Amino acid sequence: MSSKTPSEHTIRANREIRDQLPFDDTADFDDARRGLVSGSDSVSIDAAAGGPAWDTERWNFLTDDAPDSVNPSLWRQSKLNAVHGLFEVVADRIYQVRGYDLAVMSVILTDSGMILVDPLLSAETGAAALDLVREHVAGDRPVKAVIITHSHIDHYGGIRGVVDEADVRSGDVQVIAPHGFFEHAISENVMAGNAMGRRASYMYGNLLHKDATGAVGGGLGQTTSAGEPGILEPTHIVYETGETMTIDGVEVVFQDTPGAEAPAEFVFYFPQFKALCMSEIATHTLHNCYTLRGAEVRNALLWSKHIKQSLLMFGDAEVLFASHHWPTWGNEAITQYLTQQRDLYKYIHDETLRLANHGYVSEEIAEMVELPRSLAERFSNRGYYGSVSHDVKAQYQLYLGWFDGNPANLEPHPPVETAKRRVAYMGGADAVLERARTDFDAGDYRWVAQVVNDVIFADPDNQTARALQADTLEQLGYQAEAGPWRNFYLSAAKELRDGVQQLPSPNTASPDTIRGMTLEMYLDYLAIRLNGADAADTTLRINATFTDLDRTYALLVDNGVLNYFEGQPDPDATATITLTRPALDDVTLGVATFAEQVDNGQISVDGDRNDVERFLGLLDTFDFWFDIVTP
Repeated sequence: MSSKTPSEHTIRANREIRDQLPFDDTADFDDARRGLVSGSDSVSIDAAAGGPAWDTERWNFLTDDAPDSVNPSLWRQSKLNAVHGLFEVVADRIYQVRGYDLAVMSVILTDSGMILVDPLLSAETGAAALDLVREHVAGDRPVKAVIITHSHIDHYGGIRGVVDEADVRSGDVQVIAPHGFFEHAISENVMAGNAMGRRASYMYGNLLHKDATGAVGGGLGQTTSAGEPGILEPTHIVYETGETMTIDGVEVVFQDTPGAEAPAEFVFYFPQFKALCMSEIATHTLHNCYTLRGAEVRNALLWSKHIKQSLLMFGDAEVLFASHHWPTWGNEAITQYLTQQRDLYKYIHDETLRLANHGYVSEEIAEMVELPRSLAERFSNRGYYGSVSHDVKAQYQLYLGWFDGNPANLEPHPPVETAKRRVAYMGGADAVLERARTDFDAGDYRWVAQVVNDVIFADPDNQTARALQADTLEQLGYQAEAGPWRNFYLSAAKELRDGVQQLPSPNTASPDTIRGMTLEMYLDYLAIRLNGADAADTTLRINATFTDLDRTYALLVDNGVLNYFEGQPDPDATATITLTRPALDDVTLGVATFAEQVDNGQISVDGDRNDVERFLGLLDTFDFWFDIVTP
C-alpha cells in the first residue's frame, strides 16, 4: 500500500522546526565538502552474495529544501551524510572515505605505507573504499596497520576487504583494538543477535523505500551496507590511557574510553599532525545512551568524562575527525565543539538524576528535560540518532531499572491480556476507534498510537485498527527528527499495511563471528538456545573432547539449563563425543549436519548417540522475521 500525505498537524510541526533552528548556517556543508579529492554522482557496490551492497544513487532525492513529510532538521543532516567520496583531512597525510557505508574509513599515510581506521561494515564496501584511496592518493602502498576504534560491527566488519588474513598472521599487518573488543564484538552479535538484528531492520529503515515518504537516512549515517561482515582477532590490544605506539614513523597516543558509546573503545591523537580521532565518542549528533535496536545502556556521565579528558589531553588539536560524519578544523572550533558535546551528555545525566530524586519517573522526566538553548540550537547536538527522550529514559534505567516504584506496575498483565482488558473497559474496539479517529483528526498522534495499539493487540486481525495505526505512526515518522525514530515509525506503518516482508536478512552470527567465539562463549550461546521448558524434565550427561585444542568439557542438562565444566569429564556420562572445533563450527554454520559429521568421521560418538541427538533436538532456532507491531 502507498504512503499517505503529511497532515496539517505534521506540516505545522515541521515548519515550527524550520523557524526554530539556524538553517542559514552552512558551515557544516562547507566542512563536509572540504578537501574533496574524488567523488562521483553515484557509487554502486555489488555484494558477493548478489544484489547491491551499497548504492549512493538511492539518496539522489535529497536536494533543495525539506518536503513537508520530513523533519527539516533530519533532512539537513541526511543531505550532509549523503555527501560521498574521498576527502583530504590533513594535507598529503590523512584522508577519509565518506558515504560508502554507515561509518567512515580514515586513512593515514605513513613513511612507507598506510594505516586504515575502521574498515566499514562489509568486505565489499571496505574494498571499494580502499580501491578509491589507492587510485587517487596511495598507489601500491601496503597497509601497515588497521585500527579498530570499538566493538560495533560497522567499524570492523569490512576488515577482510582491506587486508589478507595471512598478512595479519605473519605480522606484516597489525590489527590494533581496545581491550575487550573481540569478546564484546562477538557477544553483541550472537547472544541477542537475532532480536537485535530484527529491530535493527526497523532502526535503519532497511525495508523502506528511499524517498521523501520513506527512509531519508539514519542520522549517524545513511544506512548499513548489505555485504558480508567479518572479523579478525587483533594482534595488539590497547589497555590504558596514555599508551603510545609508533607505526611506520607515525606516533599514535591512545585514550581508553570504555563503557560509554561502546563497552570497548578508544580515541587517539597524532601529535605530528595535531589530529585527534574521536572514534564515536563525539560525532555531529546527540548519540544513543540506549540504542533502539537493543544493547547495554550507556553511562552519559562516563561519556561526558571521556570527552573532558580528551579536551585536557589533546587540547592543542588543530583538526578533529571521527568514524562518522565530517571533520572539524581549527583549535577554537574543536574546543567549542567538544565542550558542548561534553556538557550535552552531562546535562542529560544530571537532570535525569535530579528529577528522579524528586520522585519523578522515567516517562515524566523524558517530558520534562529540555536542553538549554546554548546546547539545543547547535546542530551537532540535535537528536538525529539518539534523542533527549530515550537517552533520559536510558539514564533512569541505568540507575533505577525498569520498575518505577509504583506497585501497580510491579506485575502488570502481558501486552495481549492488558490490551483485551483495557479495550473492554473502554467499551470495545468500535468505541475506541471512534474516539481515536477524533483524536487523529486533532493531531494527537502519540495518544492515538497508544490506544489503537491496544485494539490491535486485543484483536490483531482488526483491519480498521491496523489502518488507523499505520496512518498514525506514519505522521509521527514524518515529524521525527531522529532518523531511527522515523525509520521505526514508518517501518511499523509499512508492516501494518503490507504484513511482514521476509527479505534476505542480515547474518548476525556470521562465519567469522562463530569461528571467533571462544569455546566458553560458544557453550554459553548453546545454553541460550536450550529450550528450558522442553528440557525441564530431562537430564543428559555428555562429555565432549576437542582433539585440536586438547580440552574436554562435561555437559550437563538438568533443571532446564545447560551447565558445562572444563577439564572434569563426567564419570556418569552416557555419551562422549570426540571432535575438532572446526567440525563443531561447520554444524553450527549449516555447512554439515551432526549426522553427516559422524558419518564422514569428523565427529565420533562413544556411548548412547541418541542422547546426543536428544540434546541437539532441545536447541531452539530463531526466526528473524518475528512480529513487532502485532502480537
